[in-house]
Amino acid sequence: MPLPVPVTTVSLHRRWRRLITGGPLRRRVVALAWPAVGEQLLQMALGFVDMILVGRIGAAAITAVGLSDQLVMLIMVGFAALNVGTTALVARHYGAREHTEACEAGRQALLVTAGLGLLLGAGAFGFAVPALSLMGAEPQVLARGAPYFRLMCVSVPFLALSVVGNAIMRGAGDTRTPLWIAGVANAFHVVAAVVLIFGYLGLPRLEVTGAGIATMLSRVLAAGLTLWILATGRTRIRLSLRRPAGRPDTLRRLLRVGLPAAGEQLLMRLGMTGYARIVAGLGTAAYAAHRVALNAESLSFTPGFGFALAATTLVGQGLGARQPRVAEAAGYQTLRYAATLMSVLGAFFFLFSRPLVLVFTSDPEVVAMASVCLKIVGLAQPALASCMVMAGALRGAGDTRWTLAITVTGIWLVRIPLALLFTSRLGLTGAWVAMTVDLAVRGTLMYLRYRGGNWRELHI
Repeated sequence: MPLPVPVTTVSLHRRWRRLITGGPLRRRVVALAWPAVGEQLLQMALGFVDMILVGRIGAAAITAVGLSDQLVMLIMVGFAALNVGTTALVARHYGAREHTEACEAGRQALLVTAGLGLLLGAGAFGFAVPALSLMGAEPQVLARGAPYFRLMCVSVPFLALSVVGNAIMRGAGDTRTPLWIAGVANAFHVVAAVVLIFGYLGLPRLEVTGAGIATMLSRVLAAGLTLWILATGRTRIRLSLRRPAGRPDTLRRLLRVGLPAAGEQLLMRLGMTGYARIVAGLGTAAYAAHRVALNAESLSFTPGFGFALAATTLVGQGLGARQPRVAEAAGYQTLRYAATLMSVLGAFFFLFSRPLVLVFTSDPEVVAMASVCLKIVGLAQPALASCMVMAGALRGAGDTRWTLAITVTGIWLVRIPLALLFTSRLGLTGAWVAMTVDLAVRGTLMYLRYRGGNWRELHI
């Protein structure tokens, strides 16, 4: 009978390396990440199409849509608590095979989302013109932007239901269904946008307003599909929305994780709104270039977003199954994939910035400024990968207070002050240099927090 092989420090290290670099975990990361990457590609393609279509109208139209989108993202901060808390809590329960509790968490999140969406959407609708004016919209931008922003306010409840519904599915490990929903809704949006913006099929030419109607209708469609799938059990989790309000302790647990995340998103969006206001102060052409460069850079958000979602799900499920080392390995594996892909995209931005910008606009001034911005941010892609993926992993563990602290540090203590300082001398280029420094700071701090490992002991 052979003697048992002693477990040495070296053998444990080898097992740990195999766990991180290959085997079932790697396949699980890829299986979760690729549909999320595909979904983000669809969203990115939609942004590309919108910017190309609106860009044919002019710089004022681009700015009107861009400023309105900034305000919508600020409104959506109200749902960050439910979104992050839902994914983390559903993942914990699903990993522990507590399916009833997972369903209850998702159901409560949707009910609260419906009420909050109506409240925030209606409130923002009444302040459309003052909000855009506060953002620095010039008269020609305000005339186009106010109707568009009001349509976006109407779409807020539907967008929120889609976002939180997708968070429920992802917490249960289903990233393919949100991809399917996004594909259907985006295909509808593109057709509707072309028809309404340019007035085909006998309809009037609505330009920016037509883009807003197409976006609103596509969000209604996505919300309807999401609720139907969750109610009929065509995903890994089935919810009943007809039951009474449910247990208050479930909502408290959602908010315990989610409120710091909501605070993070609120302070980040306020900071990003202030940052956008600094850029808007440089003029319509500069802000149009800023929006074009952001849309082009969204290529790199695709792998970062996908692998961040995979990290959130896997870390949450690993901790729920009481396998903290597997949870930790998942975070490192997702970071490796994201950093590799995003570094390749960064090189692409640097080398082919001008051709990429020309896809969106032919305005010489806008093209020149946006091309420089893309070169700058191309160098920051590894830091952006760490910022996105490590934050996703920490949120999956429920460590949202630290992500809040790190985000506030980067946006408010680095980006905003540096943008004010640099734009006075370098214009739009200075604003993007400030953004790059912020990403480097946040990416480093997120990685160090995850490496410290204190998140393994959190209970939610």
